[in-house]
Amino acid sequence: MTKLMIVDDEKNIRFGLKTMIEREFPGEFELITASQGAEALELYRAEGAEIMITDIRMPVMDGIALIEQLLAEPLPGAQTVRPLVIILSGFEDFEYAKAAIRYQAVDYLLKPIRRDELFGALRKCQDNLAKSSQMAEQLAVTENYRQQIQAGKLMDLMLLKDFTEEDVRKLSAEIDVERYNSPFSVALLTYKYENGSRMKKDELKSLAEHMFKTVDGQLKASLLDHEGRVILVGGPQRKFAELSILADEKELDGLLIGVSEEGSRLQDLAKCYRQAAESLSYTFIYPKTHLIWFKELPAERPRHVVPKEDIRKLGNILGTNQEKEIGQLLHDIFKIEHLAGMDIDYLNAVSKQINEQVLDEVFRMYGEASVEVIKLYRKVGDLSNFRHFHDYFRSLEQLMFSLNEYIKEIRSAHTEHGDMKDAVHYIETNYHRPLNMAIVSNYVSLNYSYFSEAFKAYTGESFVTYLKKVRIRKAKELIGTGSLKLSEISAAVGFENTRHFSRVFKELEGISPFEYRGKLFVGNERFNDRELPEEE
Repeated sequence: MTKLMIVDDEKNIRFGLKTMIEREFPGEFELITASQGAEALELYRAEGAEIMITDIRMPVMDGIALIEQLLAEPLPGAQTVRPLVIILSGFEDFEYAKAAIRYQAVDYLLKPIRRDELFGALRKCQDNLAKSSQMAEQLAVTENYRQQIQAGKLMDLMLLKDFTEEDVRKLSAEIDVERYNSPFSVALLTYKYENGSRMKKDELKSLAEHMFKTVDGQLKASLLDHEGRVILVGGPQRKFAELSILADEKELDGLLIGVSEEGSRLQDLAKCYRQAAESLSYTFIYPKTHLIWFKELPAERPRHVVPKEDIRKLGNILGTNQEKEIGQLLHDIFKIEHLAGMDIDYLNAVSKQINEQVLDEVFRMYGEASVEVIKLYRKVGDLSNFRHFHDYFRSLEQLMFSLNEYIKEIRSAHTEHGDMKDAVHYIETNYHRPLNMAIVSNYVSLNYSYFSEAFKAYTGESFVTYLKKVRIRKAKELIGTGSLKLSEISAAVGFENTRHFSRVFKELEGISPFEYRGKLFVGNERFNDRELPEEE
């Protein structure tokens, strides 16, 4: 809705204009009124206005002074254009007309106001606002496209390893090279919550830009890299430290920042981006540090060989009674005592080796564990799912202990079979009750997934198939007695309804329970009732 302000020192005129406009343009304008220029100016500063109808001669501040002041005022709030002005006057004075032209008034109306002239002037204002809005949208689209093109070219540049003058020449067509001929740094930012999930990239970009401007940083470029991290190019360097301090004050603990050394040429962008990325990666090791400068990273870090034999040993002792050794091996493999000076590439390589040599092998050999273990397994498979190393290590340790118990249960069920014997006995005794695998696995105190694997290994059949066979075997025994109807037999062996009973019976025996009864009692008229359909 267009905001329209009526300014006139005569109350009757203000009210009359407001009434006429509301009747002619119902619901199109939000109307506010003021009795003189100074009051109108205060209202404009507080609420804004896209159209202003103002009298010329008023006390305190007249219409011309008001228009002059409006041209000097900053635009209020979200308003993007200066207000369009319609001037009213009760005098045919050429000086007023000249002032109206000088200040680009949309129209100059003489009192008494004619309805058709007023409405024509307002429609002209509406047309002008529509054109301005359309032009602003087109400019915004064009600017957005230009920024996207430039961001893409900047990203291409940052990924270059070998940089030639020809590259500079080609990129200069889309990038303002002069912007990068003064000192700048590249900062790479990401935001990880405690559970390892990331802030949405567009939200992070807006947050980073706003915070950098808040600390009066000079921003040359802002864009997203291919991993959804925010790249800020600007300076001076101390502003990135102030940005990190501001994040602490706002309790934005998940904001992690890596900052490069300074560059002073377009060609330095690629090197600075790689430095910022390396700096950011080391926030993974230091849980209390949210910003790392590349210049503070050691030039050389000790290079360690991935201990494949220790990792193989870790996989071998899972499922044995060596829980203490599991924890100690993990500490040794990751060299926890030397973590502060560790090369991040070593941690990535060790994680990858554990995924392939231990975790994948466990699930290949023993099948899937519980849903919660599977979720943890998928999360632990990627270091980037965690904010800091200690979060990853705790989750990996928890997963190893869970897998250790899982394998112990499976091996125990496969070798001793005591639990499975109890499970089978329970089914044989309680087949007539509502049974499922959860009930039976709870009875023998085994994890649902462990039980599923162990039961199949012990009986050679899935739980569902085995239960069906027990129930149909019992049903055949009851049919043989000749004392019960088929509907009674169905209920007696645990089926919810006779149709289901009939379908399962035929699935396992090849004939319906009615046909089976007929074969047992050929010629006996007492058993020729047809209370069950032969087919479902």
